[in-house]
Amino acid sequence: MSSVSSYSDLSPAALSEQLGERLKLARLNQDLTQAQVAEQAGVSRKVVINAEKGKASLEVFVALLQALNQVSQLDQFLPPQTLSPLQLAKLQGKRRQRASGLGLGQQAADTGPAGEDGSW
Repeated sequence: MSSVSSYSDLSPAALSEQLGERLKLARLNQDLTQAQVAEQAGVSRKVVINAEKGKASLEVFVALLQALNQVSQLDQFLPPQTLSPLQLAKLQGKRRQRASGLGLGQQAADTGPAGEDGSW
């Protein structure tokens, strides 16, 4: 397997293969068969085989991690992220800082009468 510094040099397919190999080693270290992991994850054995080759959806990958009791590793894999105060402010957009001073009565008066004959 490659060192961390060379991950950026690998293609997504190559990285997926490495993750698949790690899944396989985690399974073997726990002395579990592909069928046992498949049953615990609620998938077929063929799905486990494909995952160990690096061909699995994210949902399957997480299900296999759960079956292998390795889901806690996700925090090391991709630590929880927080937004910086600057990004948070940008996402919130412009919020009203003060009222316009026009009450509901004034807004209704400005729009004109409701009926065509001028009556309310």
